[in-house]
Amino acid sequence: MIRTRRLALGTQAVVALFVLLSLVVLLSLAVSTAVVRRDLERQYEQRALAIAHSVAALPGLGTAVTSTSPTPDGPVQAEAERVRRLTGALYVVVTDDAGIRYSHPTTANVGRRVSTSADEALSGRDVVAVERGTLGYSARGKVPLRDDSGRIVGEVSVGIATSEVAHEAGTLTVVLALVALVPLAVGLAGALLLGRRLRRTTLGLQPEEMADLVREHVAVLGGVRDGVVAVDGRGRVTVSNPEARRLLGADLVTGVRLSEAGVAPESLALFEEEPAPSGALRVIGGRVVVATRLPVQRGERDLGSVLILRDRTDLDEMAGELEATRALTDALRAQAHEHNNRLHALIGMLHHGDVDAANSYLTGLSDAGTWLSGVDDPYLAGLLAAKSATASEAGVLLRVSEATWLDRRVAHPLDTVTVVGNLIDNGIGAASRGSRLPRSVEVTLLADGADLLVHVVDSGDGIAAEHVGQVFERGFTTREGEATGHGIGLALARHTARAHGGDVRLVSRCGPDSGAAFEARLAGVLNAAASAAGERRG
Repeated sequence: MIRTRRLALGTQAVVALFVLLSLVVLLSLAVSTAVVRRDLERQYEQRALAIAHSVAALPGLGTAVTSTSPTPDGPVQAEAERVRRLTGALYVVVTDDAGIRYSHPTTANVGRRVSTSADEALSGRDVVAVERGTLGYSARGKVPLRDDSGRIVGEVSVGIATSEVAHEAGTLTVVLALVALVPLAVGLAGALLLGRRLRRTTLGLQPEEMADLVREHVAVLGGVRDGVVAVDGRGRVTVSNPEARRLLGADLVTGVRLSEAGVAPESLALFEEEPAPSGALRVIGGRVVVATRLPVQRGERDLGSVLILRDRTDLDEMAGELEATRALTDALRAQAHEHNNRLHALIGMLHHGDVDAANSYLTGLSDAGTWLSGVDDPYLAGLLAAKSATASEAGVLLRVSEATWLDRRVAHPLDTVTVVGNLIDNGIGAASRGSRLPRSVEVTLLADGADLLVHVVDSGDGIAAEHVGQVFERGFTTREGEATGHGIGLALARHTARAHGGDVRLVSRCGPDSGAAFEARLAGVLNAAASAAGERRG
């Protein structure tokens, strides 16, 4: 099977426009020529009629018709021929009321009857027409011929050859054709420019190929779980899918600028950030996403960019829960270790027969309720014990302030441990890199009804003023050369706290005796009633 090669869309447009313009020009030229010819015929008819009137008004002409015979050398013939030569008419014919010619350019026709009807002129009316006579087609004018008394005694017929009309009409047609070439040339140039623009706009694709691309585009964008937003070089939305609209929280209408579509500033920054983000973690609208921006270019032309957003919120929550579980595991391991130490002490006292001392030791343990003063919750107590060991390994002293008082149990241990653990880790990291000695982190835990207040102060070098607005951004870290894997803790802590109606904020970036101070409030994470141990302490 032989496949015919179709013309490109731009070429088809140029050919179609050129054919259309040519048809319009030709039709306009034909109509103009017809109108010009008709106007010229009317002008020549009126010219012939004017000559006929002037001949009919010659003194004594009517009397000569009634008083003489029609002869080639008669006075009427002589006068008519004089007028014909002066005016350039095809003929000047004078007849009597019987239609007998008294004048004619062909002398042999003098004395013969005219070939056309003279009734209208003999009835007193002027007649104009284009008719065929003995001399061919002519634009003629006929008027009645009157004698000195005003009686109609014949007619005067003057004709102008239509060949003159055709000649002038042809001349005007040529002029019109030359004039028509100008818009035709302009139209052709416009068609070529339009074809070139079409080729650039469609990237040289055929209509069938574009239709296939649209179908594939709809299928792909509707099927992927990533959010996809494409903008052109002017920042106008060209492509978006439902997932992108969900993540950005805006109705992305095609053709509307992103800045006018209700997109949040942190989302707009992804389209302007340099270098372009590639797999960057960002928090948008309370959701953790992985953002990648791909520039779209064809040669040196900037066609815009495509932003791909992948929702990592669920994975992040799972990672947070895993981190909290690990922290709890460490806390339980620390509690188990402390429990073993106490059991060993108790066994030693019993082995030596110090029953009273063992009894007193057990009573003390029962009254204390927990081995960490001021914290009755086993999750937080174990977390503080585990973090204390971690801090010691980093050369940092972790202290629980004397103001700590938590007489309630935690109702949401995973989220609570996530926030407290990340704040402590951040403080330990800052203190271990700080220049102040001793290196320490102080933690304060307070119950405010069902809310938990956390205050963490480190002895690090604090936070630079230019970084205050960035500390809670995903991926930001002050660890030089260690950006990979860091910069997540504070963002995760704030995200978790806000999920419970609370928040995490920077209270002080640097003090005279300390580094940074962070405060967190977790709303409704504590049980409503105080524990029994807390009541005993009260």
